Amino acid sequence: MSEPKKTKKSPRRRAREFAVQALYQTAINKIPAEEVAKNTREHTDFKNADDELFTAVFFGAHRQQREYMQQIRPHLDRDENLISPVERAVLLLAVHELAAMPETPYPVVINEAIELTKTFGGTDSHKFINSILDKLAAELRPNDPKRA
Repeated sequence: MSEPKKTKKSPRRRAREFAVQALYQTAINKIPAEEVAKNTREHTDFKNADDELFTAVFFGAHRQQREYMQQIRPHLDRDENLISPVERAVLLLAVHELAAMPETPYPVVINEAIELTKTFGGTDSHKFINSILDKLAAELRPNDPKRA
């Protein structure tokens, strides 16, 4: 029997994966963002990631996390302190893309967040992420032509 074929991840997907891991590290270990980014870039697989996207989403989400959490908070179905660090990292990354990167279509942002959550999060946490991002996309991108 042959092994299942592994799908090759795009440089953009890898950048988002590294950004989620970096956001997680800054939250859990309280390491400065610049140090985490430097360590992340030294990872052997980072050469396959889109460095420009990693920089934009990691530092953007990190710098704006207070503001982004204010936008996320009204849509939570639980206390903010009960959100796992992985879910929080994915939400911050996705909200940054929705708010600051209009060139990325909102369905792509949501799909990427769901896939990241399936990779790093708990069993059904992708459903939680999807429900929040659907609401936030409507708020942050009310005139997005892809909303129709």
